[in-house]
Amino acid sequence: MSTVYIGMTVDILHHGHINIIEQARKYGDVMVGLLSDSAVADHKRLPYLTYEYRKQIIENIKGVTQVVPQEEWDYAPNIRKYHPDIMVHGDDWLEGPLVPYRERARDALAEYGGHLIEIPYTRGVSSKEMLTKMQTLGTTPDIRRRTLKRLIAAKPISRFIEAHNPISALIAEHTSYERDGKICQFDGFWSSSLTDSTARGKPDIEALEINSRLANINDIFDVTTKPLIMDADTGGKLEHFELNVRSMERLGISATIIEDKVGLKKNSLFGNDVVQSQDEISAFCDKIRAGRAARVSDDFMVISRIESLILDKGMDDAITRAQAYVEAGVDGAMIHSRRNTPDEVFEFAKLFKADFPTVPLVCVPTSYNTVT
Repeated sequence: MSTVYIGMTVDILHHGHINIIEQARKYGDVMVGLLSDSAVADHKRLPYLTYEYRKQIIENIKGVTQVVPQEEWDYAPNIRKYHPDIMVHGDDWLEGPLVPYRERARDALAEYGGHLIEIPYTRGVSSKEMLTKMQTLGTTPDIRRRTLKRLIAAKPISRFIEAHNPISALIAEHTSYERDGKICQFDGFWSSSLTDSTARGKPDIEALEINSRLANINDIFDVTTKPLIMDADTGGKLEHFELNVRSMERLGISATIIEDKVGLKKNSLFGNDVVQSQDEISAFCDKIRAGRAARVSDDFMVISRIESLILDKGMDDAITRAQAYVEAGVDGAMIHSRRNTPDEVFEFAKLFKADFPTVPLVCVPTSYNTVT
């Protein structure tokens, strides 16, 4: 029997998928190249279903004999790897942004005498429209919360943008543009204590009560589906932080970021123009451990925000603190800077990643916003 290759995402299974599999079965044993999360996220929104769940669905469809990962949007690497006798694809790639991928697939098949068969694209079905309808139905706290870790695993860089109310979050959720055949968009939201306070006419000194902020986030979650990271300032007292972690996790928030300062909180971009004090390393590590221990699941992330560069303590202090926080078990590190160039952030990133290549690193380019 000939081997017939089909490339698919199958985030939402519909009759178009069944039709192409039925057509492919006529020519031989069907091998499905299932696009990985990273392959999909590189071109559009991260799939709702994980690769493992999508693989289980495809494996149980009649006519599919093998499912293999397709790690790129491009079909050519898998064609060269598996040498299928035939590749089957819909005729929707005869024009538009998919044309280059068609040409590369044809070239790869021609290298060893494989054949491309194109069938009429199933009309009246659109995965994009189905996803839009799913967005109107919303999502669950569990699905939303775990999405951040999936994004970190699937993409080299995830883009989050501040959202301080439901309408700003809706704008962020639906904003996108196409570049080189890829759909670029924001991956989620950042709930900022600064903008939450300012929107209510209050100073940014942790004066806004946590339940008020969580209520605002709940309103955002009513109308959106993407993950959210919450800026929790210093985290407050250790005992309070433990309780707040449970509240954030239960709501469906993906992560909280706490800064290593003590006393009356002041906006970091003031730097040493106002009185600001950094916490002792050991005390902040205790807070990290307490917050992580309070979690119900590993999906919720506790991320440390290092203020050493803000307070002119120097790079050595920033790295020393980063190492201690990672040893305390933190799920990620945020490095903050008030300079108008990214030089010290890039320097920190290089040093940090040399020691901790798998620990997520967060930056907030408010002051060095020319960097993309």
